[in-house]
Amino acid sequence: MQLNGPWRATVADDDLRRSGVNLGFDDHSWATIPVPSHWQSHPTFADNESSVVYRTDVSMPAPADGTRRFITFDGIFYQADVWFDGAYLGDHEGYFFPVTYEITDLSRLVDDHVVAVEVSCPRQRMGSPKRSITGVFQASELIDPAWNPGGIWRPVHIDDTGPVRIDRLRVLCRDANEARAHLRLHARLDCLQARQIRLRTRIDGVIHSEQEHSLARGINEVAWNLDVEAPRMWWPWSLGEQHLTDVQVEVLVDNEPSDSRQVRTGLREIAFQDWTFSVNGERMFAKGACLAPTRAALGEASADDIRRDVALARDAGLDLLRVYGHIGRPELYDAADELGVLLWQDFPLQHSFSRNVRKQAVQQAREAVDLLGHHPSIAVWCAHDEPTGARTLPAGGSKRSLASHIARQQLPSWNKTILDRWVKRAFEQYDETRATIAHSGVMPHLPQLDGTDSHLYFGWNQGHDRDLASVAANVPRMVRFVSEFGAQSVPDSADFAGADQWPGLDWDHLIDHHGMQRDAFERMVPAHQFDQFDSWRQATQRHQANVVRHSIETLRRLKYRPTGGFCAFVFNDAAPMISASLLDHQRQPKLAFTALVESCRPVIVVAERLPDSIVVGATVGLDIHVVNDTRHRLEQAACSATLQWVGGSHTWKWVGDVDDDGCCLVGTIQFVVADAPGELRLDLTLEHGDQVATNRYTSIVTR
Repeated sequence: MQLNGPWRATVADDDLRRSGVNLGFDDHSWATIPVPSHWQSHPTFADNESSVVYRTDVSMPAPADGTRRFITFDGIFYQADVWFDGAYLGDHEGYFFPVTYEITDLSRLVDDHVVAVEVSCPRQRMGSPKRSITGVFQASELIDPAWNPGGIWRPVHIDDTGPVRIDRLRVLCRDANEARAHLRLHARLDCLQARQIRLRTRIDGVIHSEQEHSLARGINEVAWNLDVEAPRMWWPWSLGEQHLTDVQVEVLVDNEPSDSRQVRTGLREIAFQDWTFSVNGERMFAKGACLAPTRAALGEASADDIRRDVALARDAGLDLLRVYGHIGRPELYDAADELGVLLWQDFPLQHSFSRNVRKQAVQQAREAVDLLGHHPSIAVWCAHDEPTGARTLPAGGSKRSLASHIARQQLPSWNKTILDRWVKRAFEQYDETRATIAHSGVMPHLPQLDGTDSHLYFGWNQGHDRDLASVAANVPRMVRFVSEFGAQSVPDSADFAGADQWPGLDWDHLIDHHGMQRDAFERMVPAHQFDQFDSWRQATQRHQANVVRHSIETLRRLKYRPTGGFCAFVFNDAAPMISASLLDHQRQPKLAFTALVESCRPVIVVAERLPDSIVVGATVGLDIHVVNDTRHRLEQAACSATLQWVGGSHTWKWVGDVDDDGCCLVGTIQFVVADAPGELRLDLTLEHGDQVATNRYTSIVTR
């Protein structure tokens, strides 16, 4: 029985906590609110920060003899206390996983019932240690900090089972090849009394195994292994087909079905070594982007909208999405499985947390594996994003602020050294089939000077976008995997910015509620240099596009030496924002989205970047590379480079082979800048059969 639809709700107080949860309480004056939803989407609770009490009436016949009845909340944001007919069922903490309570005995007393839930979602403050594991939904740059995601945001349902219920089912594919796939299954069984049961496992509808087990009263943990012969393999979209396999587990008591669960998985083997992914033994360079929630009010997004984000990423040529700072709805993972997009799954720990979250973080890590472990698209877990609480190197700051930033990265801390180790260990305990990254965005630090993936905002918060190449040459481990880079820009759908007030925008409001980093804008694209809002907006988008394009080209030239992949920050907006998104909240593309698409084509020809300006008579040398992500060798490919200046041109040509999944140095062009001020343009062309790849670089010649 589904309990979705209109519930009644009101702001909680002490009297309601005592009487408002009882069966005979009169709640006719309460507001009506849809479930699932977030309470701030309702006008009555638009500014509410307090707890909210929800109630709904339920009419149903008593369960049959030998039947058990349960109520399940698929998602409550973030803490809750639950009552049924005034009887307290229990409390809950955690937004992304279900919680279930047994109501068998209560359901036998009467046919008309009341479910009551008090929900709270305490505000988390920017810059302060957090106490709730809510990821980017609170105190982040992706969503208005004034937004409170509290509410019953996922469906609620009542289900009947036999005497033994499957409380959780975890299905993991440990390894797979063309001959055999090995599955590891784990079930948490809720048994009414000690008894013998039979576990029956079906693969794509065919009985694969049956096992006898003795259960004690209460919660029982049961694990078993299965081998699937000659499996149909799951591949990322750029490497093969996305075959999916249904795994059903059924509990039989006295040869009668008691409960069953079914998940859809994919048979594949994923490794992540030296910051490079391989799938089923095939190494791949991961081209990706960070994925924000589809909407700030994620519970109210349509399934089509969620799937569209994954489809847009695939159409853009991306192999990987980093589910950034949150765990999404089931539709996200189903779409990634079906479309063959790999997922880097962040656990919703972002920035610094207080010491009292460790126990909850470990428990919720297990819930994440139980909930999502069967999805073949999930390639890696990340326990914590930026545990030091500092996004980037301070730009233009004092030596003292720079020293403070480096110290936070180098010195041990409770978040980085203790909390992250516990959460990483939990993921490794419950899922040995995937790699787990303890934390993201931590610089190389003592004693091993290893570090993790890098967040490098050259061209925005850090220096110039040209600096990425020099950092890669001097500190190669900083570019082994760059999981964040980019720049902010103003979207075309910026009605919220008050363009008619230009240049007197409400800058403080844009900073506080729309994520704008004005200091960086003033360094890179100063607003005072533009007479019109639209011209400034276009300039911000051009700057962002240049940063994205040249960062990707640099990282692809370093393919496997040492770079294993990248994630641009950020693919989409969850709300009206001035952000680093490539697609705004209406999914209108910025110029940087086109730059991403062009830079992520399977075969590209690139050159070292021309300086912005070159003086007459300067000597310039540029390396030309061809990057081939396809699985076939480009034989006798023809490459040309044409340099044009005012009054002349010159062309270089090469012919040769380019290895599959490789990066090839084609040659070096050297020239002396002609005595002719004006535009200097370098056009690159690669031809292989009927396939053509082009690229262009420009500079200005000055005296």
